[in-house]
Amino acid sequence: MRMSMGQVGRHLLGLAVAGLTLATGGATFAAELGQPAPWEWTLQQSASPVMDNIVWFHNFLFVLITLITLFVLALLVIVVMKFNAKANPVPSRTTHNTLIEVAWTLVPVLILVGISVPSFRLLFLELDVPKADLTIKATGKQWYWSYAYPDNGKFEFDSLMAQDKQPRLLGVDNEMVVPVNKVVRVQVTGADVIHAFALPAFGVKIDAIPGRLNETWFKATKTGMFYGQCSELCGKDHAFMPIAIRVVEDKDFASWVETAKKKFASGGTSTFASAAGPTQ
Repeated sequence: MRMSMGQVGRHLLGLAVAGLTLATGGATFAAELGQPAPWEWTLQQSASPVMDNIVWFHNFLFVLITLITLFVLALLVIVVMKFNAKANPVPSRTTHNTLIEVAWTLVPVLILVGISVPSFRLLFLELDVPKADLTIKATGKQWYWSYAYPDNGKFEFDSLMAQDKQPRLLGVDNEMVVPVNKVVRVQVTGADVIHAFALPAFGVKIDAIPGRLNETWFKATKTGMFYGQCSELCGKDHAFMPIAIRVVEDKDFASWVETAKKKFASGGTSTFASAAGPTQ
């Protein structure tokens, strides 16, 4: 069945409107800070210097890969159009071209060097923990997280997924609370099996291994709620092991610490998380 030009035009217009709606909707959903969004096709919004660098490096590689792909596509089109049997019935028997051979060796080397410099700089930024304003120990367990604040009274509490809180599968009863614009060192370990502490908006992802203490860091530049998850397959409830970090102003953090010292006082042992929800 053949369509008329009017039908074709209407179909194309419908596809354009659908694409514009999807793009607009995706941009709207993606505006949510600190959590994934439906139809999200970009990285989460950055809320730390490390994530700023990750986003820049991602965009840089995307542009570079696109240019390489277009260049190779252009070469293929030229070869197909210019060197087929019809257009070039008598093929050249030239076998070597010194300039081309030097170019296709040197150019990829320069590209790799251009990628490696920002790559090593980013790795150094992620792994070199600066002088910390606050240290928190995160222990992965089956299947929840425990957080200890050795710099603020040595209290500890557990953080479990809350069934009645939003966002679904990410809300917890007790969130990790940190001050804004402060360097937070996170010491990560596992109590039973290997877990992974991952928070996309902060550019953080590190394994929590039993018997080993790994370190990472972040400096939250925005207040609000930020969510992550265990990113290492750790058992049957792996999908129900969220990470929730609430970033607040300094005075609110100091107030929360005083309340948490009383709420989570445990005499040296971990207090299992209360289902009453986080202390404001």
